This record gives sequence, C-alpha cells and structure tokens, in this order.
Amino acid sequence: MAWMAWTVPTAIFFCVIALALLTFTVLAIRYPETPRLGVLRIETTRGDRLFITLLGSAFINLAWLGTMSDPQWWALILCLVYATAVFRWV
Repeated sequence: MAWMAWTVPTAIFFCVIALALLTFTVLAIRYPETPRLGVLRIETTRGDRLFITLLGSAFINLAWLGTMSDPQWWALILCLVYATAVFRWV
C-alpha cells in the first residue's frame, strides 16, 4: 500500500465506509426487509438509503469546500443531520 499516500483521515473514511457496508450486509442477512415508501414516494431499502446518504454527503462536503471558509467539521455535522433525515423519512 506504499503507492498511495494514506493519511489518518483517509484511512478513517475508508474504514467507516467498509464497516457500514459490512453492518448493512449483516443486517440484510439477519433481518430481511421489504422496501418502504418514504417522503419521496419511492420504495427504498436500507442499502438504498445508505447510498443516498453517501452521495448527498459527498455533495454537501464539496459544496462546503467551494463556498465556505469555516472548518470542515461543520459540514460533517450537517452530513450527520442529513443522514438522520434520510434514514428517518426517505
């Protein structure tokens, strides 16, 4: 892995994504679910909501980097609020 310049935040990011995928795989095996209708009126499963959360969080962070001079921690807090809303209502 010496070919890639790993930093602690990068390693943490990829570990969190890997753990989320592993957790959702175990949940899908142990507790199968049927898709549910949310506020957007589309059927989503846990995996769909995880994907929507990751995609939206990426856009939130990119927009934050491009428009704000405040620390990135505020964008991460906003992403947690967004993730909570997606898993609750979408």
